[in-house]
Amino acid sequence: MLGPGLLLKQRFGPFFMTQALGAFNDNVFRFALMFTLTFTAADRLTLDINILMNLAAGLFILPFFLFSGIAGQLADKYEKSLIIRRIKLLELLIMLVALAAFTLQVWWLLLALVFLMGAQSALFGPVKYALLPQHLAEDELVSGNALVSMGTFVAILLGTLLGGLLAGWAGEATWIIGVAVLVFALLGVLTSLGVPRAPAGDPELVLNWNIYSQTRRVLLYARSSRSVYLAILAISWFWFMGSGYLTQFPNFTRSVLHADESVATLLLTLFSLGVGGGALLCGFWSRGRIELGMVPLGALGMAVFSWDLYRQAMAFPLPESGEVLRDLSTFLQVGGVRLAMDLMLAGVSGGLFIVPLYSLIQKKTPVQYRAQVIAALNVLNSLAMVLSAVIGILLLGVVGISLPLFFACYGLTALMVALLGMRLARDPLLRFLIYLLSHSFYRVRHRGLEHIPESGGALVVANHVSYVDALLLAGACHRPLRFVIDKDIHDLPVLKRFLQLAGTVPISSERIDRQNLQQAFAAIGDALQRGELVFIFPEGRLTTDGEMHDFKKGVERILAQYPVPVIPMALRGLWGSWFSRANGRAFRKWPRRFWSRVEVVAGPALPAEQATAERLQQVVAELRGDWR
Repeated sequence: MLGPGLLLKQRFGPFFMTQALGAFNDNVFRFALMFTLTFTAADRLTLDINILMNLAAGLFILPFFLFSGIAGQLADKYEKSLIIRRIKLLELLIMLVALAAFTLQVWWLLLALVFLMGAQSALFGPVKYALLPQHLAEDELVSGNALVSMGTFVAILLGTLLGGLLAGWAGEATWIIGVAVLVFALLGVLTSLGVPRAPAGDPELVLNWNIYSQTRRVLLYARSSRSVYLAILAISWFWFMGSGYLTQFPNFTRSVLHADESVATLLLTLFSLGVGGGALLCGFWSRGRIELGMVPLGALGMAVFSWDLYRQAMAFPLPESGEVLRDLSTFLQVGGVRLAMDLMLAGVSGGLFIVPLYSLIQKKTPVQYRAQVIAALNVLNSLAMVLSAVIGILLLGVVGISLPLFFACYGLTALMVALLGMRLARDPLLRFLIYLLSHSFYRVRHRGLEHIPESGGALVVANHVSYVDALLLAGACHRPLRFVIDKDIHDLPVLKRFLQLAGTVPISSERIDRQNLQQAFAAIGDALQRGELVFIFPEGRLTTDGEMHDFKKGVERILAQYPVPVIPMALRGLWGSWFSRANGRAFRKWPRRFWSRVEVVAGPALPAEQATAERLQQVVAELRGDWR
């Protein structure tokens, strides 16, 4: 479930609003303070304004290093909705002090409050992601993470924009800012009252208040699972890259694009909305399951659009003599549209990248220390952002490279992450690409896929209607399918390499190639014993009239040697398509049914002893019905 349906649920809606208001108010407060320090109070401060800006950024990040380990313990030991309400009350108290500080213009106190806001955000982080698996069903987890990611980035964007506007509106009347952040904190307290209970993961946990040893402990928890640890490192890399982008936007806009604040605001908006849009797109494509195939595709997208951003920036026209900084309209007229699209699509790619990884961490981590693993993620994210700032200083300040080349360097890291992801997640990537390809031809509806077991070996059978049957079935199933296909098709030069990567099993009839048939049965047996799903078309050939042909006895031979459950599936609505043999040979007629509706239907598994060829044909025919 994605969109308004989930947002309107009591178990998700109040939590979503609470976390979004928290991210929003954090950024309203920080950016209103930074703009005020820059434009209103700069003359009254004894410290250089550039040092103050970096000090404020550091004060907000520092608590994530210091307190994330302790925050993870608290989230695992105590009931989570109670922790959320207490954290929101802490935010309200901080904003009350902020109102007084803004009114009296006590700037050093406001900087101290930046540290406290970072501390309450550090406390909230582990609860935020540890709570979702307790309130959402497994098939809602990806959608929930997508909405949270979207809400977070939109809230950050809106908070950043409103913070700047508030500073301008308030001028010397800085108490207006204090009133605004206090109101937003109060709204957060009110929405937190609706968050339902989420039991403690480990009520018997003994708290360790030693910051160093507890941080070290949560980092060790994070390394206990290889897949979880790799996901944590990947998310931290994303924040490394995203922080590098966001930090350089203002200077990039002024010194490279020769444009004013309106252009910087547009670029920031497009990038943030792109991440949010990518998160929602991930939720839509995931269909309630974790699609790790999106991860390398997201990293590849960030690499490609970073490279194009570099090329566009290097070729961006210089201003004419005497021309002031370009406004938004002029920027778009001189070629800024493609550059802006590069930034937005890089953000979309980032959204596709992070949502499956967050979902994987939540699903694969035991509930007893889930929050502490997420605390380790927050520590490494903070470290990645600090590292990004240090590298930015070295590359731009010491080495002296240009800002376009800086973005290209960061894009190169994305390419390396993409290549590593393709290696580690080859099967999920192939399956997701197959899903995108097959679902580009048709509007595919899935029914009964819950009958496919989460683990263990099984045989899958279906009717054979068209040349895209395998693509539709592979795209529909949430587990990889090892297809058994005709050897002549497998050996076609244009398909052979891809089919080998997909792990297909080529098979010939006994009278044509007896040795190949024996090798195929051995490969099928090995796959079933390893707990894989093996798929065959028992008819052995495409239908020529839309009706099912007799199922061959090969399926019984497999089950006699390897007795595994058999999952019957049916394809509906493909007869008459361009890929079928209706009205002559496939591919020879004009395609008339692009984007038409088809169905993939699965039935309950049959035990091996009941799965005769005749029985399977009867079950598949019943699943198909009259819709060919």
